[in-house]
Amino acid sequence: MEQFNILVCDDDKEIVAAIEIYLANEGYKIFAAYNGREALAVLNEEEIDLIIMDIMMPEMDGIRATIKIREEKNIPIIMLSAKSEDTDKILGLNMGADDYLTKPFNPLELIARVKAQLRRYATLGSKEVKEDVYATGGLVLDDRQKLVTVDDKPVNLTPIEYNILKLLLRHKGRVFSTDQIYEQVWQEAPVASDNLVSVHIRHLREKIEVDPKNPVYIKVVWGLGYKVERLEK
Repeated sequence: MEQFNILVCDDDKEIVAAIEIYLANEGYKIFAAYNGREALAVLNEEEIDLIIMDIMMPEMDGIRATIKIREEKNIPIIMLSAKSEDTDKILGLNMGADDYLTKPFNPLELIARVKAQLRRYATLGSKEVKEDVYATGGLVLDDRQKLVTVDDKPVNLTPIEYNILKLLLRHKGRVFSTDQIYEQVWQEAPVASDNLVSVHIRHLREKIEVDPKNPVYIKVVWGLGYKVERLEK
């Protein structure tokens, strides 16, 4: 069984120690950091498969660290926030996080979310996948190489963004509600999925659309959901 390396970053050392106990019991190898700068240093030295990142930290907070990480890496990031306000969650997701948990959190929920993210990440990197290429207009998703291009230029997507795009591209012209997208991509029952899905769609548009405010590829069907348009090359 493959061992995954998880980086836990929080300025509260007791929280880091507690998370380490929960995840070590599941067979994961844990690396600790106590601010964003330390997290970046660990990433430069170790092969990390997933990051659990607190938002509020000294020296470099979780938002700024996530921005730096997303410049080079697509590994899953789960944000931790001491606040329950949607603005904190949406800000983290906008900056490239894949999921979030609000403190205090249930250890079983943390483990479940870690496993779900690692499962999707491992599938994304797996060589044993269906050899399919999906395209519309100048947008191409090559599932054999796990490569997305727009007008022949590579686009760097997170695992969640990739899987949303793949779902919509595989069913061009079909409208998916936010609940349907959540169920298919997150593989969980949708709970308050609207914000989570819409933030990832917005982030995805920023990467594949020339003008994200006037999208060509991913269209919203008001009151129903999202679809990818059928376009000629």
